[in-house]
Amino acid sequence: MPGPSSGKPDGEWLRVHPASPFVRGWLALVAIGYFFGRESFERMLQGQPIFDDRIAGSAPWLLAVGALMLLLAVSGFILSWYFTRYQVAEGYVRVNTGFLFKQQRQARLDRVQAIDIVQPLLARIFGLAELKFEVADSTESAVRLAYLRMDDARQLRATILARASGAKLDPAQAEEPAPEAPEFEVLQVPPSRLIGSLLLSEQSVFIALGGVVSVVLSAVTENRGFFLYLVPAVLGLFASYWGSFHKGYNFTAAISPDGIRLRYGLLDTQAQTLPPGRIQALKVVQPPLWRVFGWYRMQVNVAGYGAVGNNGEAGARTTLMPVGKIDDVFNMLSLVLPDPGTTDPLGVFQAGLDGLDSDGGFVTTPHRGRFLAPLGWRRNGFTATDTALLIRSGRWWRQLVVVPHQRTQSMALHQGPLARRFGLADLLLHTTAGPVTPRVIQAGVDEARALFDNQAARARAARKRQTSEQWLAQVAPPLVEYPPLVEPVETREAAETLDLDKLDQRNGPNQQNSPDQRTSHPPQQEGPQRG
Repeated sequence: MPGPSSGKPDGEWLRVHPASPFVRGWLALVAIGYFFGRESFERMLQGQPIFDDRIAGSAPWLLAVGALMLLLAVSGFILSWYFTRYQVAEGYVRVNTGFLFKQQRQARLDRVQAIDIVQPLLARIFGLAELKFEVADSTESAVRLAYLRMDDARQLRATILARASGAKLDPAQAEEPAPEAPEFEVLQVPPSRLIGSLLLSEQSVFIALGGVVSVVLSAVTENRGFFLYLVPAVLGLFASYWGSFHKGYNFTAAISPDGIRLRYGLLDTQAQTLPPGRIQALKVVQPPLWRVFGWYRMQVNVAGYGAVGNNGEAGARTTLMPVGKIDDVFNMLSLVLPDPGTTDPLGVFQAGLDGLDSDGGFVTTPHRGRFLAPLGWRRNGFTATDTALLIRSGRWWRQLVVVPHQRTQSMALHQGPLARRFGLADLLLHTTAGPVTPRVIQAGVDEARALFDNQAARARAARKRQTSEQWLAQVAPPLVEYPPLVEPVETREAAETLDLDKLDQRNGPNQQNSPDQRTSHPPQQEGPQRG
């Protein structure tokens, strides 16, 4: 059978590995065996005869029914394998499944946001792997191929990434498998650092505080029942620790022409490939206890991954770095944002991580906002480079959010009653769903309105420079100058939402720009016209 990546230009339908249905459905076989053999197995452990007179009479029937169910299960596995086929052709990857109820799933290669190679423990034993293709606007994997031989999975990933990137292959070898791109490792997280980060995590702080409170209450009331409340908390903490350690073990990051490659996992291993430019937003976080060792955590929003938490498989897939030092942060930032858009990237990003006031050119909360954020008003701020918007917040839990300009989908201004009283406003940037929520906190009203307009212009100009979804075919024309700051209007609704597509139309030739044309929900009061 031809390899998975050696198909002809028109595409050849191929099948997954014959052992795939057994790897997926092994639990059903175990359940059948347990149901029919549980009693005999227990008698064997107790040293009793496996069959007694009562069982001997019904044994033939039990064996016959068990064999029939086993035959049906195996037949279903074989039919499932036979009717599962895949194809890479005409700019799509397609997967057909189903015997009675047929289904075809497909994904455009130029819309592929990430490709993962997943190896559950049983699949690793048999040398098999699953391929997951993530596309934009999808809450689950658009296409899943389970299972292929590990070498075939790597080869198929290389072929799909080569076609998705627009790489120019030798016409004389058009039918040959695409070579796997070389890589250069830039990050490796030691297990000792991973364990230390878990022990100094936020969960540990809460458990320690809960233990202190339980001891104090037990001593005061002479009731030891308070310790019982810690049992579920400790069990939950252990499960959380194990999940984070399991997913962060042996975490490595590498750069290749295909994009950023991430590998991690203790029992179940996973290898992700994030093509260049597919990361929508990035967050760097430093909990208080990590500051002693200079550790940071990095998470990203990727189209197709959806909204996820911090733990579990989904949370691991949006983790760009579970724990690392400042040099690791800058190395990973250089992969996500190769062009920082500033002549002093180290100074600007360092100010975003631990700076105060106007360090690095950040615009922070006005002095009048200190009553609403007595600890964070000197930290909360923003600045913009030629390629990205940087948002920092938090005095104790430090946070820096980076949003490439072209990834800004829409924006909204929010102003509650207290913020209105002090002349403050929040600016929320909308990207794809994920753990990162870009939000400028408690900026001055005038500064927030000016950022509202200028960020829209930056996003529009950046999207125009991106001429193709194929990252190797993208053309980067000279940077255009951003328009000057606009004059703020006198009145505005408490919350405004910006439709960037309508904004593009608004800024056409010979059109005047009014404040209420900036929003998809225009306010009732009109501001002065401006050109």
